[in-house]
Amino acid sequence: MTDASEALARAHRDEWARVVAGLARRFGLDVAEDAAAEAFATAVERWPSDGVPANPGGWLVTTATRKAIDRLRRDAQRSAKYEAALMITDDSPPPETGPIEDDRLRLVFTCCHPALAMQARVALTLRMLGGLTVAEIARAFLVAETTMGQRITRAKAKIQAAHIPYRVPDENDLRLRLAGVLAVVYLIFNEGYLTSSGSDPLRVDLSDEAIRLGRLLHTLLPLDGEVTGLLSLMLLTDARRAARVSATGELVTLQDQDRGAWDRAMIEEGQTLVRERLASGAPLGRLQVLAAMNVVHTSAPTARDTDWSQIVALYDRLAAIDPSPIVRLNRAVALAEVDGPGVALAEVGRLASTLDSYHLLHATRAELLRRLGRSTEARAAYDRALALTANPAEQLHLARRRAQLPSRTS
Repeated sequence: MTDASEALARAHRDEWARVVAGLARRFGLDVAEDAAAEAFATAVERWPSDGVPANPGGWLVTTATRKAIDRLRRDAQRSAKYEAALMITDDSPPPETGPIEDDRLRLVFTCCHPALAMQARVALTLRMLGGLTVAEIARAFLVAETTMGQRITRAKAKIQAAHIPYRVPDENDLRLRLAGVLAVVYLIFNEGYLTSSGSDPLRVDLSDEAIRLGRLLHTLLPLDGEVTGLLSLMLLTDARRAARVSATGELVTLQDQDRGAWDRAMIEEGQTLVRERLASGAPLGRLQVLAAMNVVHTSAPTARDTDWSQIVALYDRLAAIDPSPIVRLNRAVALAEVDGPGVALAEVGRLASTLDSYHLLHATRAELLRRLGRSTEARAAYDRALALTANPAEQLHLARRRAQLPSRTS
């Protein structure tokens, strides 16, 4: 059994009692237990390859019911018991689902248990339900794959040792688990937006699922600013999907994208969400600030029209909330457009030791060195960035930019 199968089986183990109880009322306990076991075995076999169905609980009930009827048919042929099994309907009320109706979203909340450290709960949920490998999760957290594997293993062990229950979250659980859920959905989206491994530069299935979950979260918690920020951020980012990879499979950076190919309906929806949030006057969280930056980018008719001073100001605001090296690196990109590449390069240099294994640090440094005419150093930085990325679209882009450098430093 694969890790994904085991995770799915554990995540849905509470469905076992519901399925058995429902079938027992129809067919008897012996048949119910056998049918439920067969249904779960089928799920473990199919779900890792076919994907988790939209309504896992309903799928299990339907499959188990069919298994029970097949068993009765085999055992009793056309006996009275078989005839009754075909006609009996279950009038019992559906199982409690709590405030979250969607099965996938409910499972994400279930896995993001507050007894686990934030990174552990997010990593474990991404592994169990997000469709990400340990290597992909490690790259998202900028740690070694072995380190992330150990974190996930320790989280599983803590769940078992502390007898942490996988139970349906109630109203009181939502706030306690929301930060982890938002992180999970955003990281799923990021992996779809630009994959860290594999032959496809984009994984549309992941980004589409993240946006679907974001819409459900917004319906569930419409007044939460960070929920609104996440949905608007994903919409404004995904609106550029059609322009992000060229016909030859190369990544197209924001500056060079055909803005006519952007999805204007998604942009309008995302911008409206941000503007409504800004009009409320409530303090902005991290995701809301990121969404506001994307409003600036998507409002500019051309790259040249981008209000970079406003972008830098928003990064300053973001750094006050999240003073991470990634935020500082992204701020340096914007700073280069306001104060020049030399100032930005100095800031990138201060991050070099912390982000040495992060390919975008070296790609950013290469572009800044290029603008300063330091081609030999830029070439070495491109080489380092190429060695650290596995995304084919990024590799093509970096290789082309490197090949365009003059052979001599000017």
